[in-house]
Amino acid sequence: MSDVLNWMPDGHSLDVANAAAVLACALGCGLLVGIERERRKGQGPSRAFAGVRTFALTCVTGAAAALMPVAGLMIVGAAFVAGMALVAYWRDRSDDPGATTELALVLTYMIGALSAWSIPLAAALAVGMTALLAARHRLHALASQWLSAGEVRDGIILAALVLMALPLVPNRPFWGDVLNPYRIVQLLALLLAVQSLAHFCRRLLQARHAVIFSAFASGFVSSTATIATLGLSVRQGQGDARLMAGGGLISCVATQVQLLLVASAMQPAWLSVLWVPALSSAVVAGLLGWWMVRGAQADGSDAVVSSPRIEGLPSAGDDRMFSLRGAAAVAGLLAGMQVLVRVMEQWLGSSGVLVGTLLGALVDLHSTMAATFAAGLPGDEGLTTVAVVAGLLIHAGSKSLTAGLVGGRRYLAWLAPGLWGHTILCVMVLAAIVWWV
Repeated sequence: MSDVLNWMPDGHSLDVANAAAVLACALGCGLLVGIERERRKGQGPSRAFAGVRTFALTCVTGAAAALMPVAGLMIVGAAFVAGMALVAYWRDRSDDPGATTELALVLTYMIGALSAWSIPLAAALAVGMTALLAARHRLHALASQWLSAGEVRDGIILAALVLMALPLVPNRPFWGDVLNPYRIVQLLALLLAVQSLAHFCRRLLQARHAVIFSAFASGFVSSTATIATLGLSVRQGQGDARLMAGGGLISCVATQVQLLLVASAMQPAWLSVLWVPALSSAVVAGLLGWWMVRGAQADGSDAVVSSPRIEGLPSAGDDRMFSLRGAAAVAGLLAGMQVLVRVMEQWLGSSGVLVGTLLGALVDLHSTMAATFAAGLPGDEGLTTVAVVAGLLIHAGSKSLTAGLVGGRRYLAWLAPGLWGHTILCVMVLAAIVWWV
């Protein structure tokens, strides 16, 4: 504390300027919270016990106790404020008793004391608490009316995964540079978060906009699964083929963007040869997808665009934000593909990289490309560049086969030209940069 405030630089006198700033901050914080509480204080015998003056004085008291070089003074002040809040709660005679004001008063005292350590942090905490108090009705409506029981359960699962499981798992690979439990759990959390985002997108946006946004977001999880999901809606008569095929192409934009992210993380040398083909391919896929969605017939625009069995997005009458089992399967698949490529590389050398890439690209592109990028540099004498080109083509074929089997011929007819067009563009530009330039 002395480093921040320089309480007593000569051992005898208080730094008046810093102390004044601390007290001013505490007064402002107390007034901010107190004004909000004063508006909800009420009238008559049932009114709340604390208003603008009480909160302002409590916050200043906390700051003064922190500034005074008296041992135990802050603790005594905190005990006094807590006792006063406890008595007020015990004497509350309102029809809707609660402890919000009492707890806010105790926290206001702590904010005053905190301002002696960090004025910006204290001010931020005061603003955050005031916003939380002012949003009372909206938060109540959100919890009791807007959110469904399934969404609350899924939110708890996601929070537990991020806040409890992720910090506890070991952050080290068990075999070479693969099978890192922390990365796998982190990927699982990311999959669930993307699925949850797409779920709320469907609730908040118009159907066509929801197709665009949810397809793009789901493409970062699995473009192949997204294409299958949209095709399933077509086959079940719940979506227009052109609209859903446009969403499938938009998911391919995420594929190209994520390919650049994987390259930058695994082997930055690949980024210098990939960014032009990947971005040009993404632009083509995005423009074609946008054109198809914009021109789609309105008859299918209100359809459910996803299936929880594939992407974890809500189907009709489903209130779940994600499918934990499906996300775990995707995360396991991504980890398994990295293991497959590494096994093939150790067994067959550079030829194994090509074989592993071809096998892995049938299911997932990014995990396969991650292992391939790590195996060699662009332009090497080995088969690394050939593996990247072959992987892109094989993955496009896998998407086409999936679209045809799941969505039918009409869905495939809308999807295939754009899918193969942007893939061939990416392959040709990449080959020109690596081999011909």
